[in-house]
Order: sequence, then structure tokens, then C-alpha cells
Amino acid sequence: MKAKHQRLTLIVIALVALVAAGLLAAWALRNQASYFYLPEQMRAAPPAVGQAVRLGGMVAPGSLKTMADGVTIAFTVTGKGDAAVPVRYSGIVPDLFKEGSGVVAEGSLQADGSFRADNLLAKHDENYVPRELEGMTQAQAAEVAEKTTVGLR
Repeated sequence: MKAKHQRLTLIVIALVALVAAGLLAAWALRNQASYFYLPEQMRAAPPAVGQAVRLGGMVAPGSLKTMADGVTIAFTVTGKGDAAVPVRYSGIVPDLFKEGSGVVAEGSLQADGSFRADNLLAKHDENYVPRELEGMTQAQAAEVAEKTTVGLR
């Protein structure tokens, strides 16, 4: 075989291997994608039962209940209009999680229409202030921030 044909064969083999690696990676990651749904989207076009998705919205005031085991909570995530999805979660709740706050629940839709969350991500608003800085004026907070960053320089 001539050198020109050997190079061409090598290039074709390399391209086939590259395409095969890309297809294999896409196939392996297909179940890792987690789609984001709002409550109104979940009611209009629900995902398949058991499919990993994220549900985002606001925790409805008055809906947060702790179950008898002390670890499981039930609450309702609301969206625009009257869209609401009941959610159950077992585990440690984030510090910022409370009624009336934003939440992103990672989990799956159950056959009964409820959402079983495996993980909760609490969202804070743009007015978030760390506990250490609550009640301070802006000048006092800037002074504390300056003192804590002096050692980092």
C-alpha cells in the first residue's frame, strides 16, 4: 500500500473512532439531562413518571407540613395562576427554605401526580443579607467586609 493510501486510511479510521466516541458519550449522558419545569408546564405537559426533572416555583404559604417521622416534609410548589404541584422530600432542608420563598426541587413525578424530590435548592431574593450582617447599616457592613478581606490580600 502506498504512503498516500495509508494516510487516507488512518484519517478515515480516526474520524470513525471520533464519531463513535461522540455517539457513545451522548448515549451515556442521555439520562443525566435534567429538564426544568414550572408548575404550569408540569400540569400542561407532564414528564414521564420516574423521569429525572427539576421543578421550580414558590413554596405556597401554609402548605409546609412535617410528617410524623420528623424527616419528611410535604409542601406545594406554585406558579403563575392556580398551577400547583404537591411535593414530598425526605432529608435535611436548606437553611433558606421556607414558605413563600423560591425553590428548585430535583426529583421525579409520581403516578399519583405528586412530585418526589431527592434534592432541594432554596433560592433567595436579591435582598439577601447574611445573618452576620443583619441589622447593620451599609457602612458597618462594608467595614466588616473590609476587616475580613484584609488577611486575604
